[in-house]
Amino acid sequence: MPWVPCDPPLPPVNTGRPKITSATAPPSALQPHELGSTDESIVVLRRTFDELGDLFRIHVPSRGTSTWVASHPDDVKHVLVTNHRNYTKGVGIDRVRLLLGRGIMTSEGEFWRRQRRMMQPAFHRRVIERYASIVREENESLGAEWSAAAHGTGSVNVTLSVSRLALRIILRALFDDDLRQLVTDLDHNPFVAILQGARRDTRFAYEFRQLAREVKALVAIRRARPQGRFDLLQLLLDARDADTGETMSDAEVVDEVMTLVVAGHETTASTLNWTWWLLATHPAVAMRLAEEQYAVGDLGLASYADLIRLPYTRQVVDESMRLYPPGWLLTRRSIGPDTLGGHAVPPGTDVFISPYLVHRHPQHWSLPETFDPGHFDPAQVEARHAFAYIPFAAGPRHCIGQNFSLYEILLHCNLAVRRFQLTDPQPVQPALEARINLRTAGDVHMRIEQR
Repeated sequence: MPWVPCDPPLPPVNTGRPKITSATAPPSALQPHELGSTDESIVVLRRTFDELGDLFRIHVPSRGTSTWVASHPDDVKHVLVTNHRNYTKGVGIDRVRLLLGRGIMTSEGEFWRRQRRMMQPAFHRRVIERYASIVREENESLGAEWSAAAHGTGSVNVTLSVSRLALRIILRALFDDDLRQLVTDLDHNPFVAILQGARRDTRFAYEFRQLAREVKALVAIRRARPQGRFDLLQLLLDARDADTGETMSDAEVVDEVMTLVVAGHETTASTLNWTWWLLATHPAVAMRLAEEQYAVGDLGLASYADLIRLPYTRQVVDESMRLYPPGWLLTRRSIGPDTLGGHAVPPGTDVFISPYLVHRHPQHWSLPETFDPGHFDPAQVEARHAFAYIPFAAGPRHCIGQNFSLYEILLHCNLAVRRFQLTDPQPVQPALEARINLRTAGDVHMRIEQR
C-alpha cells in the first residue's frame, strides 16, 4: 500500500447523488453469503460494492432473507441519525449479548436511553483528564518493556503490547485500587482472556461472563462500604436517573462494566496496532509524526485541550481508523417502512452499514486505498460529507468512549513515538480478522530501536 503525498491533496470528487425513486429493492449480489459470520464477509462486501455500488442486497441463506448494505453517507445519516428511531439493533446482537449482557452496546429502547443518559457524564472530557496519571504510568511501563526489547532481542510483539496497554488502562480506570482485590497481577488476571483466543465463540462468551461474578462481588463491597472513590465503577454506582432519581441495579452495573472492559479495550488496541503498522510501512509519515512530537515535547499529564498541539498526530490516527475502523460493521433492522436511497424499505429489513466501505467510497475520498493523513487536512474535512467518516458510528448511539479512546491513543503517541522506532513488520500486509472488531488475524511483530 504505497503512500504518495498529494501536493496539495486532491479535492474529493462530486459528492452529489442522483435521485432514485423506486418501489423495487436495490440490486442483489448473484452469490449468497452468510454475511457478518465469516472473515470473508469483508471481502464479499468490498467486491459487491465495487460491482453494484453503494446500496445493494446480499441473500443470507441461514436467515432465508436478504440483507441490505448501505455505503453512501446520505444513507448513513438517514439510518443512524435522521430516522434512527425506526431502526433497532440488527443481526448478530444476540451473540454480542451473550458476551456483554444488557449493556449500552446491546440494549434497546427506553432502557438504553436511560442507561446512556446516566453514563454520559462519566465520559466528559474533564472527567477523562483525571485518568491522565494512569495513562502515563502504563505507557511508562510499556516504555520500559520496549526499551529492554530494543537492547535485547531487537523485536517486539506490537499487537500483544498495545492490547495489554489498553486493557490495563481500562481496568485501572474502572476499578482504581480495588483492582487488586480482583487480581494480584495485572499481566496474569482473568480479564486477560480478552487477549487470548482469537475466535469470539460461545465458549469464549461463557468463560468471559464468569468474570462478571468477580465484578458483582466488588459491587457488593462498594455498596456496603462507600468510600468516595473516583473511578468509572463508582461513577456508575453513583449515577442517578434524572427523572426518577433511581440508581442502576447491581446487574445493570455489572453489564455496563463488562461492556466497558471489552469496548474500552478493543477499539483502542486495534487502532494502535494498525497505526504502528502503517507508520512502519510509511517512513515519510513516521518521520513527520516524530518531528511534531519532538517539537511539542513531553505533554506530561496532559489535559484534553493540550492535544490540540498534535494536529498531524490526530490526522495520522484518523487516517488509520479510516482504513481500518475497529467497528467495521454496524447492523440495524427497520421497525416500520422507510425509504433508503430512493428504494422502499419493508419493515423488518436487516440493514448493514460498513464504515470500512464508507471510508473507501470513491466519491468522497481521493485515492481512497492510499494511506495519506492529508485526507484530514482541515480543508479536506470541510469539503467532505460529514458522514463519510464514522469510526465511532454516529447519531445517538455513537461510541460513548470516543473521547477516552482518542485521549489514550494520542497520549501514547506522545510518549512512545519520541522514544521508539518500529520497522520491518512481518507480514507486510496483515490478514484481516473481521468479526466483532476489525483486527489483524495474527500478531504483528516488528523490529524495535530506541531513538
